[in-house]
Amino acid sequence: MSLRTAQRASLVDQVIDQLKEQITSGAWQMNGKIPTETVLAEQLGVGRNTVREAVRALTHAGLLECRQGDGTYVRATSELSGAMLRRLRQAEQLEILEVRRALEVESARLAATRRTEEDIRRIEAALAERERAWELDDPDRFVESDLAFHMAVAHATHNLVLIDLYEDFSAALRASITAAGTSLNKNYIPHEAIARAIAAGDAAAAERAGHACMEHILIALTES
Repeated sequence: MSLRTAQRASLVDQVIDQLKEQITSGAWQMNGKIPTETVLAEQLGVGRNTVREAVRALTHAGLLECRQGDGTYVRATSELSGAMLRRLRQAEQLEILEVRRALEVESARLAATRRTEEDIRRIEAALAERERAWELDDPDRFVESDLAFHMAVAHATHNLVLIDLYEDFSAALRASITAAGTSLNKNYIPHEAIARAIAAGDAAAAERAGHACMEHILIALTES
């Protein structure tokens, strides 16, 4: 490798790190469009080719998605999330729901034993938003609020590995929740029992409630 090539590779790596920081910090929102190559080149003080290579690398890693004639969008927040998203695109819906069940049932059980008062408030607020979205018949809002509810439950476990895993799995869960809503013909699946059991500190009841919700979805999927 020539010195010039090595210097260029180093510069691309630096730009990749800077772009990753925008993604992981939340400066660029999930599913949002990132600035154009020209804008990024000006902001970072590098050439457009360098930006293009960095964007290409992050697209290959699954963090970004380039749409011809439209722009580039954030699709994942970490390499793990990007790799998981690529794998899940090839997975069957049933497989995704089975993994989702394992994560959410265990999250509910652990949350019941570890939740704080602040956790309970967040879970209840997310549940209320989920119900509002359903009443307003707003599918997109419902998917996001349903995911926010389960994310609040995951955070209440205070298990950092589980939280990170759930966050990385969230992109696939959006698709899963959307598909589940279609399979259920818009039959509402109450989550109050999960929230109530967690607030009461009843791990067994939380586990049963979480399992019941997921079984409802899985049965509907297999019958659709």
